[in-house]
Amino acid sequence: MKTKDVIVLSYQKEWKEAFLKIKDELNQVLKDKDVRIEHVGSTSVEGLAAKPVIDIDIIILRTDFEDIKRKLEVLDYHHEGNLGILDREAFKYVNKSHLMKHHLYVCPIDSDEYQRHLSFRDWLKTHPEDREAYGSLKMMLAKKYPHDIDRYMEEKSPLIEEIYQKIKKKELPVSTRSS
Repeated sequence: MKTKDVIVLSYQKEWKEAFLKIKDELNQVLKDKDVRIEHVGSTSVEGLAAKPVIDIDIIILRTDFEDIKRKLEVLDYHHEGNLGILDREAFKYVNKSHLMKHHLYVCPIDSDEYQRHLSFRDWLKTHPEDREAYGSLKMMLAKKYPHDIDRYMEEKSPLIEEIYQKIKKKELPVSTRSS
């Protein structure tokens, strides 16, 4: 469900409520499954400017993907495949005008993409200078490329990669030096 137009808004407190509403609907069919439903992406970071689209990862803990897929079909979510990203299955939907626009992914708990989503979200929650820089860049790029999502994504990539490098540095074990 890729959009062509680029709209970035300052943080909206309603995004958290919108996620919870979607999560409640997903739980109607997944409540007995061993999954976790995570709000990821920019709308999950308080204070961060974002496109008004909720990103959701359903994390498979010990449940079969095919079973999750069948359950989601009951709610009119349809599997699109991994769209080129290993261990992340995308779903599109129909008949969801009562919910905020969202992207839905299903990942196993050990998925690299899920770990990337979490680490980036959590970094921005705890590093206001990077959150501000990223939000400002997105606002500027949305004004510069209001009808070119590909260019918008391309030009924000260097900052995203810079933040991932900071995350990796922090995750590396500190080496001990002998004197």
